[in-house]
Amino acid sequence: MTLKLINTSIPDVLLIEPKVYDDSRGFFLETFHQKKYTELGINKTFVQDNYSHSKQRILRGLHYQLHHPQGKLIFVLRGEIFDVAVDIRRGSSTFGKWFGANLSAINKRQIYVPDGFAHGFCVLSESADVMYKCTDFYDAEDEHGIFWSDETIAIDWAVKTPVLSEKDSEFQRFTEIPEKDFPIYRGADEAQTRNSREISP
Repeated sequence: MTLKLINTSIPDVLLIEPKVYDDSRGFFLETFHQKKYTELGINKTFVQDNYSHSKQRILRGLHYQLHHPQGKLIFVLRGEIFDVAVDIRRGSSTFGKWFGANLSAINKRQIYVPDGFAHGFCVLSESADVMYKCTDFYDAEDEHGIFWSDETIAIDWAVKTPVLSEKDSEFQRFTEIPEKDFPIYRGADEAQTRNSREISP
């Protein structure tokens, strides 16, 4: 098996370790292979790739789109980040819960954040180059967000005094957001399928 799945506290959020072929010349890995990722339970079509360059202590998030939700496959080309997914699906057993993991150019791990989640990351290294594949197009009119240090969600960010954009600093707190502005949980079928393929570290 060329991909390894690591259990997370939220079954639909997948932490992936790709197979790395490393020798004296350098290394090679597949950052995405549709057939293999479909076998892991990621059966969405990716339509947009994004590349983000950020300096140390930059925090981006927590972002989501409501009517055009984006599933995201995130990995780091250079540097290190702490990446976070928050379940905001009404009716989900993990509603309001979060999962976070360090992604870096060294560990080469990826996180798949399904649609129906808010997403964000902070930069731990001097700078970081981040790639993420999206299952729907960015829509500025459909962008929503949650304040990064919301007390209800209580994310244990790896950066205590982050640098935020003006937009991100003005997001509402979790309890202030109207119920209609959260997506609805559609069922556990995909989670059960993915759990059957997960491999513990």
